[in-house]
Amino acid sequence: MKTIHQLRIFLLLSLFLLIGNLSYGQQTNHPLDPLTWQEYWTVLEVLQETDHLNADTRFSHINLVQPNKTLVWQWNKTKEIPRVAFAIVHQKKKTFKAEVNLVNRKLETWNELKGIQPTWLEQEFGSMVDKVKQHPEFIAAMKKRGYKDLTFIDGVFLPPGYFGTEEQKGKRIAHSQWMDVRNARNTWSRGIEGLTVVVNLDTEEILRVVDEGVVPIPTVNIDFDTASIPTVREMPGPIFINQPQGAGFTMDGYTVAWQKWKFHVRPDHRVGMVLSTVTYKDGSDERQVLYEGHLSEIFVPYMDPSFGWYHRNFIDAGEYTAGGLTKPLLKGLDAPDYAHYMNGLAIHDNGRPKPIPNMIAIFERETGDPSWRHYSNAMEPESRVKRDLVVRCAAVLGNYDYIFDWIFQQDGSIKVLVGATGIAEAKASIQKDATSPSENGKPGDAYGRFVDPHVIAVNHDHYFSFRLDMDVDGETNSLQLDRLRTEILPEELPRRSVWVSQPMIAKTESEAKLKINLDKPTLWRVVSNTRKNHVGYPTSYQLMPGKTGNTLLSEDDYPRKRVGFINYHLWATPYQSNERFAAGDFPTLSLPGKGLPEWTSKNRSIENKDIVLWYTIGMHHMVRAEDWPVMPVLWHSFELRPFDFFNGNPALDIPKD
Repeated sequence: MKTIHQLRIFLLLSLFLLIGNLSYGQQTNHPLDPLTWQEYWTVLEVLQETDHLNADTRFSHINLVQPNKTLVWQWNKTKEIPRVAFAIVHQKKKTFKAEVNLVNRKLETWNELKGIQPTWLEQEFGSMVDKVKQHPEFIAAMKKRGYKDLTFIDGVFLPPGYFGTEEQKGKRIAHSQWMDVRNARNTWSRGIEGLTVVVNLDTEEILRVVDEGVVPIPTVNIDFDTASIPTVREMPGPIFINQPQGAGFTMDGYTVAWQKWKFHVRPDHRVGMVLSTVTYKDGSDERQVLYEGHLSEIFVPYMDPSFGWYHRNFIDAGEYTAGGLTKPLLKGLDAPDYAHYMNGLAIHDNGRPKPIPNMIAIFERETGDPSWRHYSNAMEPESRVKRDLVVRCAAVLGNYDYIFDWIFQQDGSIKVLVGATGIAEAKASIQKDATSPSENGKPGDAYGRFVDPHVIAVNHDHYFSFRLDMDVDGETNSLQLDRLRTEILPEELPRRSVWVSQPMIAKTESEAKLKINLDKPTLWRVVSNTRKNHVGYPTSYQLMPGKTGNTLLSEDDYPRKRVGFINYHLWATPYQSNERFAAGDFPTLSLPGKGLPEWTSKNRSIENKDIVLWYTIGMHHMVRAEDWPVMPVLWHSFELRPFDFFNGNPALDIPKD
């Protein structure tokens, strides 16, 4: 009886797991749907059948090949659009790109990629730790620091960027970081400072051990879970939000319809999520706004010139997305309980799919703000409650977490936010605090700020590039620059000056490389070449920046040369389906000039074209005490606003009650 009972339990568990897996592997019903569980396996099986897969084969990406854009806009659920996947395949020192027809189960292309380094694999982060621990120079350096037993020393090997040295050219070079993990869960203050090992991952050679001197490990505890907080504050009481009539939006697979908005959203291994085919229903007319919008790249350079820190200039989305950029959202904490949570898939190094639950959250919210109001004596005072639809995911990249929101608003605007949180990366210091005397002529906080005794959070930047394939009332658009300039008035008038708009159309890519200049303000608008509003203006959408920053890196600094997208806040390019990542497809250990600088060097025409905008958010982070040990979310944003797109305020029809 016991055996039969155990068998029943086993069968029930197996059925449960099967059902769970099927939830990640349903049939596609839209040409932009993400790869299903079965489609990942189709890629692997086809590569095996064509003798391109063995036990040593590794993968940094398997993803959907972009289908023809025009066909996607025209798709009406009846005509089938071919589904093709690509794979970036690692085979020892060589890298290949494969394309597999998922319907016909056919390998269409298999090409070696030369002169690039593919994205870091999960296994590479720790692949050399054991070998280094046996190296005599490393053992000697650790003995200087009081360590005879290395059992509790953890290490990680990271790509150090590229600085044009002979040591780096054509090699898969990595630099180490080390931590003493004893008696701490949050080990970001437990780094072994001043000790770096340089290795070649292709040959598994230890090239050198760099010892800059002993710095004691701080003894502070920076755990911040509930159990580590001595006294949890009292809250006045719960706030309940419910939707007794259900959600105000509908889901058809990955397609969302909310009030007058309709769009497709898919999880993505490299950039977290992609929003596509965004339309707004204006009467009976479903009008195009945006074909695709998504994060394109993240760049985080640190501002410490020491050997252990100068190389920390992370191109996060291109270098560090092994296992997927985003991680599960915590239900009821990262997003409301009542949200719709969307699962996704990423890959292991061996290419096999792995589920990521709660990868995207979609929910309505009312913040208490009005959509519009006016208090009038001539009319009854009027105001309307604002309701938004939020689409959210969260990335985790080592110490930092980033929250990405796309907020659809009833007035036809889309607000895009990125919130930085997590743990500021810090280094141990011989000096105790800001009152300590200088060492070697420099204060301890020359390149950062003390956040705990003997702990300095290093100054750094965050840059985010967003790719916005605008299709305002169709694919034929132009970029109009409304330059606001001072006009001096005639002397007989009491006023001396007003400002006026001096519009111009950016004809080529070079004219669209723009920085925000508060002394010479300019509105950036994507205008339709085929439609006008009721008073004769071309319909358009404005990209309205939020707070941002300029780069302070010198033009000859290698990190800046490798991520040229930070040179401007705005870029515009003619649509090319293979131009998706602002620092290039393969930024790992990359040469300078890839991505946007390379593409725009051709100075292609962007007038009356299908154009793509690229917007850069910049943030200088001088860490304060309040950012430690975990940082309150710091938001930056931009907005896509209808500008003469409608004939009036589209939110006038919001009901009063």
